[in-house]
Amino acid sequence: MKAILQRVREASVDVDGQTVGRIGPGLLVLAGFTASDDRRALEAVATKMVNLRIFEDNDGKMNLSLLETGGGLLVVSQFTLYADCRKGRRPSFMNAAPPDQAKSLYEEFVGICRSLGPQVETGIFAAMMEVRLNNWGPVTITLDSDELA
Repeated sequence: MKAILQRVREASVDVDGQTVGRIGPGLLVLAGFTASDDRRALEAVATKMVNLRIFEDNDGKMNLSLLETGGGLLVVSQFTLYADCRKGRRPSFMNAAPPDQAKSLYEEFVGICRSLGPQVETGIFAAMMEVRLNNWGPVTITLDSDELA
């Protein structure tokens, strides 16, 4: 699993002109899945992201986690995180999980995130989405389950 975390002051997702997910301060999470992902990979990424100390304390130091700040998560599925651009000009997405499996992994990941405590909002899996964010910092971090112990 790969996740791109963007620390935001606010973020929202619209589908067909309707807002389907919105958070205030917190993290916008773009989440991509591969066929080899399992619950352990999903838990590793979810646990790491809600506990990363990437929010500022009263002294302006990145010393607080999402859980400590009470921030929200906006989780958006993003199969393009597994784009392979090594050959030609058209990316290959062969490393991304097939749609049915990816949907199941996405739903499981969202459930794990909710069980950890923060407010969790989502986009709609496989929908054409408009994602808006006010990146705060900016702070953008990549997590890959293959790199987490």
